[in-house]
Amino acid sequence: MVLAWFGRDLPRPEVALDAIRRPGLTLQDRTGHAFATFGDVVGDPLRLGDLPRFLPAAAVAVEDRRFYRHPGLDLIGIARAAFVNLRAGRLVQGGSTITQQVAKNLFLTNARTLRRKVQELMLTLWLEQTFSKAEILEIWLNRVYLGSGAWGVDAAARMYFGVSARKLNLWQCAVLAGLPRAPSRINPRNDPAAATARGREVLAAMADTGVIPKAEADAAAGQIAFPPRPVTAGWFADWAAEAAQPLLTPGADAVLHTTLDARLQRAAEARLIAVLDGPGASAGVGQGAVVVLDAASGAVRAMVGGRDWRVSPFNRATAARRQPGSAFKPLVWLAALERGMRPDDTVLDAPLRIGNWSPQNFDGAFHGTVTLEEALAQSMNTAAVRVMQGAGGPPAVIAVAQRLGIAGSLPNDLSLALGTGEVGLLELSTAYATLFNGGRAVTPRAIDAVEADRRVTRAPRAGGDRVVDPDLAAAMARMMAAVVSRGSGRAAAVPGKLAAGKTGTTQDYRDAWFIGAVGGVVIGVWLGNDDGRPMKGVSGSGLPARLFRDIALELR
Repeated sequence: MVLAWFGRDLPRPEVALDAIRRPGLTLQDRTGHAFATFGDVVGDPLRLGDLPRFLPAAAVAVEDRRFYRHPGLDLIGIARAAFVNLRAGRLVQGGSTITQQVAKNLFLTNARTLRRKVQELMLTLWLEQTFSKAEILEIWLNRVYLGSGAWGVDAAARMYFGVSARKLNLWQCAVLAGLPRAPSRINPRNDPAAATARGREVLAAMADTGVIPKAEADAAAGQIAFPPRPVTAGWFADWAAEAAQPLLTPGADAVLHTTLDARLQRAAEARLIAVLDGPGASAGVGQGAVVVLDAASGAVRAMVGGRDWRVSPFNRATAARRQPGSAFKPLVWLAALERGMRPDDTVLDAPLRIGNWSPQNFDGAFHGTVTLEEALAQSMNTAAVRVMQGAGGPPAVIAVAQRLGIAGSLPNDLSLALGTGEVGLLELSTAYATLFNGGRAVTPRAIDAVEADRRVTRAPRAGGDRVVDPDLAAAMARMMAAVVSRGSGRAAAVPGKLAAGKTGTTQDYRDAWFIGAVGGVVIGVWLGNDDGRPMKGVSGSGLPARLFRDIALELR
């Protein structure tokens, strides 16, 4: 009667074995390495015979040494754990058997109540009567949580070591077997040092129980070494996962093969932090963003949306809209070329007043009659306004911007020539890509293919239409090369490579930009502060141009 009362809301074990879980989404970089996961990630269900003999042996050695001898409950183990914990003055060792863990993790909640404990014991006895020891151990190995969203040893092996659990070596087996104690805290992604220490404890336990000789355990302990922590790429991962939603089958696991270049992403993250923590700190630069994309295809190779994704996942590369300043001028110049002007045509750089507005050059000087190419290279503001007037005014420039992918509203006045409209970094960088790829529209993309149910489907690609005359695109690229070779962007010059681009600085140094291209790759940089606080003399020709150069040097 008492057992009936405790078991009245007990889950049906045969149903719970097919537990519902969140579908898993794994993101892989260009080389096939996983760098981010969403949901619950599982690998292949494996039998004991599929696994290296060390893996189940390690699990038994560290989790439940009497697993093959007890009937599901281990009173000796419970007493031993209680003594060890009492002597240590803290919880050092658990007393739950592997069978109890299966019962608790598969069928029950973590509530600390008498009813839950009794139900755990009832389910433990049911498991021992229904399944063999080998089957119980298989269930545990395939269902145990091992951190970072990975459920089961195959998912964890692929996530932490890049291989199936079938191919794990001795020390890798020990590391995985040690994770159930604190999977979120000591996994290799979160704390490699803690994972190493725990792996060595497991190897020692394996030697203690005679699974392997002590010399072999010591040798394996010395071999534990994890690859560098995977790139953060949190902003890219969030952006890619959102873009993938229309391509996914509801409720199904999927793998996204993305365009991310992990090496370049790591370099971009490190270079931006070096600026923010170094010269940017004394200049009042609190945030920054970087995008790197292929000019021909729009494939995004790297995306850094701020200082630290863990602290602020807001993506300043895609979601923030800021004034680009003179980084907008290439679109004005393109509108002028489309009206029949040429780079060697002249424009007047002289005082100009339009109503109460009198634009000034950055250096406070005027240069008289100059060519369009020189006016762009030196980023002359009064000349820019006159170029816009000759190009058909703001409506003509707005039409060019929209054709190149600028989606937001822009001011319909002559201040647009100086970049007073708000744009996104990725958005403007994509517009530049058209000027560097011969005039074809591109849509920035993160996904190459989607893999589900062992089928790989190529992701659809938008863009590719010719939206700018190729001769005019080439003329724009040449003029932006002059910006770097002899103009405001000289700090962006890349030794041994042809670089082209444009600087941008907004009023009171609130925003500083450099967007340019090297070898068919567009790199966009923004520096500033989230609250619009002015920086101390930071212009696009300074830190952003140098950051562009540093990232360009990482290209292969």
